[in-house]
Amino acid sequence: MKNYLEFEQNIKLLDQELEKLRDPYNKDGISEVNTKKISEIENEIDEKLRASYKNLNEWQKTQVARHEERPKSKFFIERIFSNFINLSGDRRFAEDKSVIAGFATFENRSVLVIGQEKGDDLDSRLKSNFGMMRPEGYRKCIRLMQIADKFNIPVVSFIDTPGAYPGIGAEQRGQAEAIASSIHCCMSLKVPIVSIIIGEGGSGGAIALASANKVLMLSNAIYSVISPEGCASILWRDPSKSLEAARAMKLTSNELFKMQIIDEIIEEPIGGAHRNKEEIVISIKKALNRNLDEFKNFSRDEIYEQRKNKFLNIGKQKTFNIFSKDIDWSNKKEGIFKLIKNILLKYKKELSIFLLLIFLGFVFL
Repeated sequence: MKNYLEFEQNIKLLDQELEKLRDPYNKDGISEVNTKKISEIENEIDEKLRASYKNLNEWQKTQVARHEERPKSKFFIERIFSNFINLSGDRRFAEDKSVIAGFATFENRSVLVIGQEKGDDLDSRLKSNFGMMRPEGYRKCIRLMQIADKFNIPVVSFIDTPGAYPGIGAEQRGQAEAIASSIHCCMSLKVPIVSIIIGEGGSGGAIALASANKVLMLSNAIYSVISPEGCASILWRDPSKSLEAARAMKLTSNELFKMQIIDEIIEEPIGGAHRNKEEIVISIKKALNRNLDEFKNFSRDEIYEQRKNKFLNIGKQKTFNIFSKDIDWSNKKEGIFKLIKNILLKYKKELSIFLLLIFLGFVFL
């Protein structure tokens, strides 16, 4: 049985009608299938899906990113990689089922695959703790990433978590230290890391495995420091303001690409990745292959420098320098004139307020 989001109710009715038409059995016995009508409804569904998903707001994209039927890390690992060998345990405390990790083959090359796993049904979700990793999960990933670095094997990670597990036991076992160590490990590797945000990229739990040379993101995924509900609860003490919070947080792929926090958007099929899982697998394969090929001729030090510079440049903007190099001080008169012009351009708002205050002072004193 399909699950429909709030804004998909009109599509739900069309899907129900389509199922009835495809069923050759009705109350009168076997009937003829109306292929023409089926084709018309299929086209109508595609049009409505295209129109709906083209204009999704930030909160609706959050709902799509959390959709129950959305393909999870395990699904992608099984279909994109071959010869996958699952490795368990952090060699300190336990195995964390919320992360799948192991070595595999991708396009005739060895890779380390790490996938945050939410689960597909209630049993698997409980086993995987709904994708919320514990300290031992991060320490397992650190152990395997260090092995990958030793043998010059690229790392591929699938990000899909609401955040790291905030339980008492996890905190007692050093959750914050484990996340920090995972980020440090990612940043210090000298092999390429490609991270793909496939659903939710929540808080430090996501960035612990997404401190990568290339961060890719599915078009309907989200990536943020906190959930919209959590942000709304803190700012307005009202979780119902999730739309306003999601809009302010700029957690969608388009916004993050503009800010250069992610490197590439992988477009999803019409109606989201959950409606055509095989198509999104093909798209991820192509993107992954292209991004890994980019580092083929890089040395280990160049890979490290590229990742370091990428994160150092996030949020950096060109600053306006009033003593800019374009001022020719050989002609002092022209140089001083240009310096005054630069000061007026930079501080025109402050100067306007200052002059207004002087004027008001003369008027009222």
